[in-house]
Amino acid sequence: MSILQANHRWFLAIFLFCAAIFLANAAHYILFRVLKRKEAEGTSEFAPGWGIQRHLAHPARAIFLITCTLFILPSIPHLPDNWEDIIRQGLIMSLILSLGWMAAGGVYVAQTLLLKKYDLNAENNVRARRVHTQFQLFRRLIIGFIMVVTLGALLWSFHDPRIWHYGTGLLASAGVASLVLATAAKSTASNVLAGLQIALTEPIRLDDVVIVQGEWGRIEEITTAYVVIRIWDQRRLIVPLSYFIENSFQNWTRESAEILGTAFLYVDYSIPVAELRAQLDRIVHPSKLWDGRVCGLQVTNLTEKTMELRCLMSSRNASESFDLRCLVREEMTAYIQQHYPDAFPTTRMSFQQTGTSTETSRSAPLPAFPKHRGTES
Repeated sequence: MSILQANHRWFLAIFLFCAAIFLANAAHYILFRVLKRKEAEGTSEFAPGWGIQRHLAHPARAIFLITCTLFILPSIPHLPDNWEDIIRQGLIMSLILSLGWMAAGGVYVAQTLLLKKYDLNAENNVRARRVHTQFQLFRRLIIGFIMVVTLGALLWSFHDPRIWHYGTGLLASAGVASLVLATAAKSTASNVLAGLQIALTEPIRLDDVVIVQGEWGRIEEITTAYVVIRIWDQRRLIVPLSYFIENSFQNWTRESAEILGTAFLYVDYSIPVAELRAQLDRIVHPSKLWDGRVCGLQVTNLTEKTMELRCLMSSRNASESFDLRCLVREEMTAYIQQHYPDAFPTTRMSFQQTGTSTETSRSAPLPAFPKHRGTES
């Protein structure tokens, strides 16, 4: 009779364990099936692209399974007390880790929710870049805080008062530990503090156009230690965060992406500037690269050999400005070659002979290169 009762208790324990697994998976399936459908439809607050399925599905499944297992653990028969304590402690630690995993995933979901209305691909995305940069840095700090709290909760879960004391001291001594780490790793601590300064003062943001160490590129990523700059030729420049606090650099999109571009022409004094100015208008005004704000041509310098003309144009961003400048150089050079081939820079030389004062001029045969005119006496 006792054997039948024992078998009955084992059967009940196995049945409860299977039922717990089934209920946990069923609850998980129903909940995330509904959320996935809401995401796909986009008809409620669960708009597409939240990442709930990607960031929360796996930790939620683990939490459901561990919780159900903890409920049926007392029903397992003939289990020694020390074994039951060990299994319970392992399940509690697993539950704490799963909750920490869930909290970290919730940070990503919250970030996606809060950043949905800030589109980096918008025409004027200064505010979007500001918010994205701040959330990227704050997300890392919050996840780091979650990791510390999770570790402290793991130590608190032990029954040993000494280990529980360590868990309390872990959080209580966080400030002291920060000072010790700052002394032991000065560069790392300075980068962390620089990250906080960058998030608050915003000298750089994601997708900003910057010139750092003579390289032109865009801010691709801002971590807690360094910044990744995507250079125009697809290279990556890795710069410590502290560099942007301690050194000067150029930020072309600090307030707006709009920018002025220049193209310089070096021509002879004989060319009519008014006609070149009219030709610049005919080149720039129809172009989609011009934003309609500024277009002008001025004489900016004179030397003994050439006249410097500056073509000034405005564009919506640095990339379009570069293309527009190249277009103006090509079209203006072609116009001068076609209509004023003798107006390219020339070099004048004078040769003197005793008792003569006649002057002759000679010009180079190729108009595409600077001419050399010589006079002999």
